[in-house]
Amino acid sequence: MRELRQIATCHANLPCKVRRPQSSVRSGFSLIELLVVLGLLIVLTTMYWGFSSPSYQRRQRVACEQNLQKIYIAMEIYANDSRGKFPVTAGAQASEEALDVLVPRYTADTALFICPGSEGASLPFGESFRKRKISYAYYMGRELSDSQESLMSDCQIDTGAKTAGEFAFSSTGRPPGNNHSKYGGNFLFCDGHLESSPPRVPFSLPLSRGVVLLNPKPRRVP
Repeated sequence: MRELRQIATCHANLPCKVRRPQSSVRSGFSLIELLVVLGLLIVLTTMYWGFSSPSYQRRQRVACEQNLQKIYIAMEIYANDSRGKFPVTAGAQASEEALDVLVPRYTADTALFICPGSEGASLPFGESFRKRKISYAYYMGRELSDSQESLMSDCQIDTGAKTAGEFAFSSTGRPPGNNHSKYGGNFLFCDGHLESSPPRVPFSLPLSRGVVLLNPKPRRVP
């Protein structure tokens, strides 16, 4: 309508310049901008929720504690049936060999033996895992009366005794001892209580006479 009014006011014999409205400035995001934003969201999501992120491993350590609590119930029943002694398998070289006696009589839930923070393969329900791989280390030779001594833990960097301040778990996120990447792990004690630890353990882990620390079998390298 504005253009029509301008034309009507022009003299018939004189040229008349009609101003046309300029096109509005383009709004919105370009495809490249959207891809950049999407990429940033993916990176931030991976950092927060990814396998090696602190928040992910905190959640998995809580789930790991629940596993160890349930395993302890089976261990306690076994000990009560065995004059207060936790499982012992002569000549055992790995925790799978010693703890396999719990299945299926004392627990059929083999999923408990895989730490949620690790990348361990699932185990067949109610079946022997002696020839398979679990996630937890075991202090073989303990008894119920050793109430304040460690009984199980996440896989450790080695099978030696440790003093406060020494590394028990991986500080790099690489195996061994990396069930929870580089964020430490959990300890289960003979009285059933649990304690979390950073890679450098804040308490001593002695090996008294007749007690050996058995790590799970090492992860196979493809």
